[in-house]
Amino acid sequence: MVRLMTHFHFITTPESRRHFIKGMTTATLIAGIPQIALGANISLEESVAPRMLGKSDAPVQVAEYYSMTCGHCADFHNNIFPTVKSKLIDTGIVRFEMRPFPLDGLALRAHALVRSVPQKKFFPLVKVLLAQHPVWVRAEDPLAALMKIARLAGVSAEEFNAIMRNRELLEAIVALRQEGTDDWQIASTPSFVINDDEVLSGNMTYEDFAERLSAFGA
Repeated sequence: MVRLMTHFHFITTPESRRHFIKGMTTATLIAGIPQIALGANISLEESVAPRMLGKSDAPVQVAEYYSMTCGHCADFHNNIFPTVKSKLIDTGIVRFEMRPFPLDGLALRAHALVRSVPQKKFFPLVKVLLAQHPVWVRAEDPLAALMKIARLAGVSAEEFNAIMRNRELLEAIVALRQEGTDDWQIASTPSFVINDDEVLSGNMTYEDFAERLSAFGA
């Protein structure tokens, strides 16, 4: 699990630079990235509204607290979540919500980015960013790398910079993170709140995840 950092900061350590994935071409980045048009007037209320997949009356309600820079979160969404979606969400068993819990300043800004697109584009953009996780998180200039992917997805440089300067939105996302700490004592990511009753923490296999959910009817 990734532990909560006390202060926001960009991940630009020498170690992260050495591990930066090289050889990624523009064509590779573009592949599979949906073109995303920012809404003309996405309000703050819309930006912080819940982001959910699945039926509202699903018997098992899962709320994931995740950080856009968390490697364990990326691993869960790249390798485990597709099976969760096909076997549990698409079948009406689970409703899945994603709640921001940024662990650093770069994560905060990435959360602001995905929260600034229309809700129907939220999950596709999150999927792209987590799939390309090492490309921008471990870059020498991670914010510039994030902007590059955002631009390939249809977000202009002007729009991107406006999002990064939107202090009201950034503070609202921090407030959502604080709710997770206050309400559920969330301290690491990924953490999953099940039916407003139990918190599961840490990355796990699909089998382990499904087994834990089975106690709630999954």
